[in-house]
Amino acid sequence: MDEDFKDIPTTTLADVLGRAQVMDAGLRPLWTGMPRVAGPAFTVRCPPGDNLMLHAAIHRAGPGSVIVVESGDLDHALAGGNVCAVAQRRGVAAFVADGLIRDLAEVRELAFPVFARGVIPIPGAKERLGTHGAPVTCGGVSVAAGDIVVADEEGVVVVPAAERARVLEAARAKLANEAAETLDDWEAAHRARIDRALAELGFTG
Repeated sequence: MDEDFKDIPTTTLADVLGRAQVMDAGLRPLWTGMPRVAGPAFTVRCPPGDNLMLHAAIHRAGPGSVIVVESGDLDHALAGGNVCAVAQRRGVAAFVADGLIRDLAEVRELAFPVFARGVIPIPGAKERLGTHGAPVTCGGVSVAAGDIVVADEEGVVVVPAAERARVLEAARAKLANEAAETLDDWEAAHRARIDRALAELGFTG
C-alpha cells in the first residue's frame, strides 16, 4: 500500500490528472465495500486465453504492489480463488485486470481487492509467455512498472511515477481547499459559474 496516496480519492486524482490517466468504466470493483487501494504497479501482459504470466507474477510482485494486467480476453478467467489467496498472503495489494476472474465468492470472502471487467467460470491456459515489467495498456491507460495505481469504488487512476510529487502536492492542496469550503460557499460559487456559462451561450431562461 502506498501510504501517501491511500487517503486520496480517485475523484481528486482525476481532477488533477485528467481523463487520460483514468481507466474506462468497465474496470470496476468486483465486490461491494472494497477499500481504496494504492500501490506501485507490477505490470503483466497475458496473451488472450492464457494466464501463465499473472500466475507467475504473484510469486514475483513485491509486498504492497498492485498487479496490473493487460489481457483484453473476455472468454477465460485470468485468476481464481487460490491465486488471489496466495497473492494476498504474499502482500500484494490488489489486482487491476483488463479481463475476467472466477471464484468470485472465494475472492469476496478473502476480501482481496480485484478490479476487473467481470467474472467467467472458464479458466485460461498456461502455455504462452507474455511479459513482466514492460509497459502495458489496461482500461485504455498506459501503465509503466512503478507508476502509482489508485483504485476505489469510483474507478482506477494511474499516477505516472515521474509526476508523483507534483500530483501528490496538487491533490493534497485540492482536498484542503475543499475541506475549508462550506456548502453555502460552494453553492454560491457553483451558481455563479453555471449562470456565467449559460449567459455566454446565450441562454436566457
